[in-house]
Amino acid sequence: MKGHQHQHSCSPFAQPKRRCRGLAAAVPALVVCSVLLPLVFLLGLHRPGYGSEDRAAVVISTELDFGARKHHDGATMKHKLLKDVSKKKTSGSNGISADKPSRSKSKNLVVKSKAKLKGVSSLTDLKNDTFRSNGPHRYKRYQLKDLSGRSLDTNVDDRESHAQEGPHDENHKPCELQYGSYCLWSVEHKEVMTDAFVKRLKDQLFMARAHYPSIAKLKHQEMFTRELKQNIQEHERMLSDIITDADLPQFFAKKLEKMEHIIERAKSCEVGCSNIERKLRQLLDITEDEAYFHTRQSAFLYHLGAQTMPKTHHCLNMRLTVEYFKSRSIHMDQLNKQKLEDPTFHHYVIFSRNVLAVSTTINSTVMNSQDSGSMVFHLFTDAQNFYAMKHWFDRNSYFEATVHVTNIEDHHKLSKDVDSLEMQQLRPAEEYRVTIHNHAEPSQRQMKTEYISVFGHSHFLLPDLLPGLNRVAVLDDDLIVQKDLSSLWKRNMGGKVIGAVQFCGVRLGHLRAYIAEHSFKFNTNSCVWLSGLNVVELEKWRDLRVTGLFDEVVKKFQKDSRTSQQLKVLPASLLAFQDLIYPLEDSWVQSGLGHDYRISSVNIENAATLHYNGVMKPWLDLGIHDYKRYWRKYMANGERFMTECNIH
Repeated sequence: MKGHQHQHSCSPFAQPKRRCRGLAAAVPALVVCSVLLPLVFLLGLHRPGYGSEDRAAVVISTELDFGARKHHDGATMKHKLLKDVSKKKTSGSNGISADKPSRSKSKNLVVKSKAKLKGVSSLTDLKNDTFRSNGPHRYKRYQLKDLSGRSLDTNVDDRESHAQEGPHDENHKPCELQYGSYCLWSVEHKEVMTDAFVKRLKDQLFMARAHYPSIAKLKHQEMFTRELKQNIQEHERMLSDIITDADLPQFFAKKLEKMEHIIERAKSCEVGCSNIERKLRQLLDITEDEAYFHTRQSAFLYHLGAQTMPKTHHCLNMRLTVEYFKSRSIHMDQLNKQKLEDPTFHHYVIFSRNVLAVSTTINSTVMNSQDSGSMVFHLFTDAQNFYAMKHWFDRNSYFEATVHVTNIEDHHKLSKDVDSLEMQQLRPAEEYRVTIHNHAEPSQRQMKTEYISVFGHSHFLLPDLLPGLNRVAVLDDDLIVQKDLSSLWKRNMGGKVIGAVQFCGVRLGHLRAYIAEHSFKFNTNSCVWLSGLNVVELEKWRDLRVTGLFDEVVKKFQKDSRTSQQLKVLPASLLAFQDLIYPLEDSWVQSGLGHDYRISSVNIENAATLHYNGVMKPWLDLGIHDYKRYWRKYMANGERFMTECNIH
C-alpha cells in the first residue's frame, strides 16, 4: 500500500515536468523555424509566386587587362566564375554570406575591413552574387540578388561623372558591384541629416572611453576617475535615443562644454599613448563593423522588398482564385478558338505570373493600337496563378482584343519534344547584371556595369506552344506600349528568326573566357540582344531547329556544376540566335526604367515602348517615382477586387 501510495503521490508531479520539457523544446524549434522560413523563401527553395521575384538574377564579372607586358597579345581578358552558392546551405539569405565580420584587433585587420567596405573585387559568384578578393587572403563578398536590367552607355557614363562630385566617388562603382542597384537607390533616397552636434557628442564619448582605462589605473585620481565615469554615463543616456540635433535636450551645450574640459584634463595626465591608441583602434573596429553590418542589413531589406510579393497583390491573387471557383460564368475559349490559330491576326505572347503587371501591358498595347480587333494575346502562366489570371481576363475586356490564358504546365503538346520537367515549368525572361573591368581606362572609369535581359527557358517552347502561327510579337510583363506596334508585322526580316534591339555595351567577347571554355564558336564582336519587345518568325525557327540548338548548349553546360541554371540561359540564348538577329531601332524600346534614374523625359516620351527592367518595378513601393506615372496611366481602375485589396 505504501508503495502504491508513493507512486500515486508522485504521478501528479511527473506529468507537469514532461509538459515543461516539451514546452522548452518547442520554443527553440519555433525560433529556428522563424529564422529558416525567410531563408527558404529568399533562396528560392519554395514554389515561386508571382511578382517581381519571378526573374532570377545572375551577375557576371569580366576583367579586361591591357598590361604593358602583354602588349604583343593585345587585350587579354580574365573572366572568373565561382561555384553557385545557391546550392550551398552555408550561405545566408539572398546572397548575403552567413559569416559575420569579426572585430579586428590589429592594424592589418582594420585595413582589410576597410577593403571589404570598398568592395574592390573582380570575382563574381553566380545567382547569389558572392564575391571574393584576389589577394592571398580571400574574403567573401556580400552581394545581393539583383534583378536589374541594362542601362544605356550614356546613362552609365553620366552617373559616373555625377559620382565623381561626391565624397564617396571611389566607392560608388564598387558598391554597385557589391550590392547591385541598392547603391543607386540609396544615393537617390539619401536623407540629409542635421546631426552635427550629435556627432560631436559621440566623438567626445569615444575619446572619454579611450582615456578612461588609463585614468582609472593612475594613483590619487579616484575623484577624477569617478567624474569621468559619471560624464560618460550621462553622455550615453543622452545619446541613447537621439538621432538628430533637434532631439537633443536644451542642456546639451553645458554637457558638451563640460565633457570638453574633462577630456582636456585627461589628455594632460601622464598615461601611455599606446593604451589610448589601442582603445581608439578597438572603438574604430567596432564602429566599422557596425557600419558594415547596417549597410548589409539595409541592402538586404531593400532586396527583400524588391523580391517579396506585396501583400496587396497577394490579396488580389487569392480573391481572384476564390472567385473563379465560385463563378459560373461561361468562358469564351471555344468561341475564339479559330481566332487563336488564325495567322492573319496580330498575335502577341506574354509569359507572366503577375496579374496586375500583365493586364497593364495588354491594356497599354490595346489602347495605342489602331485596330484592336486584329489583336490576339497568348498569355502563358503557371498552375499557381492560372485561375487568378483566367478569372481576371474573363471579368475584364480590352476593346475588341482577344486574351487567351494557358497553363504552361498542362500543355499536352510539350511531351513529344520536351523531355525535361524543368523545361515545362514557367521560366520567363532572365535578367543579368554584367560588370566589366577595363584596366586600360582611367581609374574612375575602369569598371562599368551594364544590365541586360534575354529569353528564358519558356520562350524556347514557342514553336510547340503555337504550332499554327508564324510571326508573333513577344512582350515582357514589365513593358508599357506607347505607340501602335502593327508595323512590326510589315517588316521584312530578311530570313532572320528574331527581331530585337541590340546593345553593344556588352559583347560576346566580354563572355569569351566563359563561352570558349565549352568550345563554342562565336563572333567576339557580336552585340548582345535584349528581350522586352521582340518579333519572332516561328516557321524559320522550326526550320533552323533553334530550340534543339538551345537544348544542346544547355546540356553542355549541365556538365559544369559551377554554373547555375539561370546562367546557362545567357550563353545558350545568345549562341542559339547567333547570326539570326534582325536589329530593331533603339527607338522601339527605352530600357532601364527599373534601375536607371538618369533617363530623360524626352527619351521616354519618344520611345514606342518602355521597359521597366530592374528590381525597382513600377508596381512596388521601391519603384522609381518619376517613372511610375507612365505605368499607372494604363493600370486598371474601378476593379472591385483592387479596391478591396487596397491597390491604387
